[in-house]
Amino acid sequence: IRGKVLAVAIEGKPFLTGGLHPDIPCCFTYKMTEISKAYEPQDVEEKWYQSWLEADCFKADTQSTKPAFSIVIPPPNVTGVLHLGHVLNNTMQDILCRLARMKGCEALWIPGTDHAGIATQTVVERQLRKEKKLRRRDIGREKFLEHVWEWKQKHGDIIIKQLKKLGCSCDWSRERFTMDEDYSRTVIQTFVDLYKEGLIYRGKRMVNWCPASLTALSDEEVIMKPQKGLLYFFKVEVAEEPGTFLTIATTRPETIPGDTAIAVNPKDPRYAHLIGKHALRPLPKELPAEQRKIPIVGDEHIDLEFGTGVLKVTPAHDKADFEIGQRHKLEVLEIMNPDGTLNEVAGADLAGMERFEARKRAVELLGELGAFVKEEPHENNVGFSERADVPIEPRLSEQWFLKYPKVKKSLDAVRDGDIKIHPERWEKVYGHWMENIQDWCISRQLWWGHRIPAWYRKDGSGEIYVGSEAPADADNWEQDSDVLDTWFSSWLWPFATMDEETKKKFYPTSVLSTGFDILFFWVARMIMAGYRFTGEKPFSHVIIHNLIRDAQGRKLSKSLGNSPDPLDLMARFGADGVRFGLMRIAPQGQDLRYDEKQIEEGRNFANKLWNAARFRQMQGPSNPQPDLSKHTLPMDSITVVAQFDSMYARLRKAYEEYRFSEAANVLYDFFWGDYCDWFLEASKPDMQGEDSAKRAAILETMDYVLSGFLRLLHPFMPHLTEELWERLGFHAPTHSEKHANFLMYAALPAEQSLPHLSDAEITDAVETTRELYEAAKAARNLRSEYKIASNKAVRFLLRPKPIWKTCDPAVFAALIKAETIECIEEAPSGTPSVVTQIGDLFLPLEGIVDLEAERQRLTGEILKVEAEILKAEAKLGSQTFVQNAPPAVVAEHRQRLENWITKRESLKNNLETLG
Repeated sequence: IRGKVLAVAIEGKPFLTGGLHPDIPCCFTYKMTEISKAYEPQDVEEKWYQSWLEADCFKADTQSTKPAFSIVIPPPNVTGVLHLGHVLNNTMQDILCRLARMKGCEALWIPGTDHAGIATQTVVERQLRKEKKLRRRDIGREKFLEHVWEWKQKHGDIIIKQLKKLGCSCDWSRERFTMDEDYSRTVIQTFVDLYKEGLIYRGKRMVNWCPASLTALSDEEVIMKPQKGLLYFFKVEVAEEPGTFLTIATTRPETIPGDTAIAVNPKDPRYAHLIGKHALRPLPKELPAEQRKIPIVGDEHIDLEFGTGVLKVTPAHDKADFEIGQRHKLEVLEIMNPDGTLNEVAGADLAGMERFEARKRAVELLGELGAFVKEEPHENNVGFSERADVPIEPRLSEQWFLKYPKVKKSLDAVRDGDIKIHPERWEKVYGHWMENIQDWCISRQLWWGHRIPAWYRKDGSGEIYVGSEAPADADNWEQDSDVLDTWFSSWLWPFATMDEETKKKFYPTSVLSTGFDILFFWVARMIMAGYRFTGEKPFSHVIIHNLIRDAQGRKLSKSLGNSPDPLDLMARFGADGVRFGLMRIAPQGQDLRYDEKQIEEGRNFANKLWNAARFRQMQGPSNPQPDLSKHTLPMDSITVVAQFDSMYARLRKAYEEYRFSEAANVLYDFFWGDYCDWFLEASKPDMQGEDSAKRAAILETMDYVLSGFLRLLHPFMPHLTEELWERLGFHAPTHSEKHANFLMYAALPAEQSLPHLSDAEITDAVETTRELYEAAKAARNLRSEYKIASNKAVRFLLRPKPIWKTCDPAVFAALIKAETIECIEEAPSGTPSVVTQIGDLFLPLEGIVDLEAERQRLTGEILKVEAEILKAEAKLGSQTFVQNAPPAVVAEHRQRLENWITKRESLKNNLETLG
């Protein structure tokens, strides 16, 4: 019978009989599952993620007419496992994708992994040595690559499985790998095209060299570490002035045989007169003086303050020295082998020695020659290979280089706002890097990676062939043994991950989220590649996320033992708890201090929401689509809905500016405070009362707020909200008929919840309720001052103001846990009180508190506070302290003194009240 529900049964038992709202059609299924007492996140999260996968909830439709929203994941290394940085960044991306779906967009999040040349090769080589006692050169290139692919098949998807555990809503049907066949074809063709344009060339340049991995490294693969070492002082004789010596300070005496000049600053009066003369290099000692003679040159880049102001110039083994050598056309002497041992050019005493052993021997030789002066402790930053963890060597090496395309276009795109970087301050850093850009060394001396498509004719003619396929007479050619830098494949990521149909719908992508450390090495390069190869920007917005540090401010790392395992955290607190807890402490543009208590607070918030939903379910079935306009709403209901609207407005603003921490805290503060602490408590008297209309209005309010809040919270805590949405039986307009039963496709709430009420009605209700709640806070504080348990019902006296007539006494009594509230005309003497907007509130203590014991307690507290005041006054009375301590410390002590004085006055007032 249309418009009439005759009976409703749950699990076969009659639950509701009689009429229901006439707008609800009769042919419907109301599904409600009982909400258990305890929330068990593991069961809920596993169930819902599998449900989403089975229903293809994450799969993007290229034929959809909905507006497109797209993100490409910063591809983690195929060797990687999930760390908190991944959790932070991927949670941000998932929030944006889930929000886009709820806004009605067709959302695509492309996942994938990077082949990670050095890291993967290192892992497989280590495995070979451990399991088969073999090195890669023992089995050859092809066999070694078979081992790498076998390792990738077994272990390469670990981090992908972990991202699924986190709840990431990626389109897994489009998962990409930078060594996929199609992707590799794009990488190779890119090299060929740029070579034909003259942007890729081969040349001998100074590079970062890893003696362990035997390959050139990019700057981002070099980690600077402070090292405590020594500064060695030695002297060289001026050839034209026998008996005249120059003292030089160096950290690397083993490179003296490679020195081809001595440099001084021409503005240095100590040495300027020696420019143009020569010095006698002490090593190798077996060389005659004429062969050890090197020029003294003047160069304005020499630091007058470092060491003695005299610099040894080793062009082949120091980047700054190489630049000096180029300016002065100096000879370049290579004295080191690729593996870090010294060669025969270093002399008979050092040849064949490992570089650090050679350092010790060089100092001994200088001593034997009478050239050693002294050594001093010295701390400086030394570059280490990120993967091999050994000091890198600046080395002159023949490599492939790329002249960046579209540099000006990419610089202007950020300056003009076509691409926006958040926070904005990173735009200046981006601009500085782009203005000082240098050619990119794109070759690596590895076997795992995209092999450079260049062949050299075997006849020694020097002819080079570059093409996407081998030359026709391949037997007469030998392919370059190097591979491309891993970043050369990942700079194509935004468009190389998409086929042509996908590009038409989803390129350019909407936003990119990444870390500040690869703003140039990846982000800037993707922008240049986007303009060069697609003619468009690759994305419109770039979010630079925070660095996570421990409580001491140190970067999280396994070596320090301060980096928690995200999987362990998810097992203890649930994925949603970890996501929400981490988002709350991640303010935009600031490094965040990791605190497990905040992750635990994420789980606590999940429990709070679970219990609030359970409380609602215990009151009876929810309205699937609540409508506030059909009820006369109490003031508390109007207030909480108005607070919901205000929260929603702040949430939208936070999303617009990618302030995820603020968004999380806005949600947290509203639900825990406005909804649970105040509205639910204020509603209990009416819920237990006999006014059915008022009770119905309150239940409708609960349904409205819970339905809206679950939708707003979903991007942060997707599993929990999906579970409660189903259990409470809510429905909402959907953005996908195929996925109409899933919260993740439900439309977001309306921005205005009370259009049927005037602004004046809303304002009056909110102001009255606010004053009532403020009075309740004051009453609670009064109880707290006298150590009265929060669950103990007590008697209050009230000398009311006119506004009290508009308040509900039962609501106020419930909020302050009052047994009774008696209105009086005269203030009783000797009774603790507080002044509020609704009137003067008094708390009689007789029969509740032992007055004599309370007097003694207050007297003792006052004595303690006065002792603290004396300490603070003595400290601030010391001129030595005030003049020498940092201003912030002095200000802190003054504030402390002020706080103690305020507390003393409060305690004295309480004591006087007791008589």
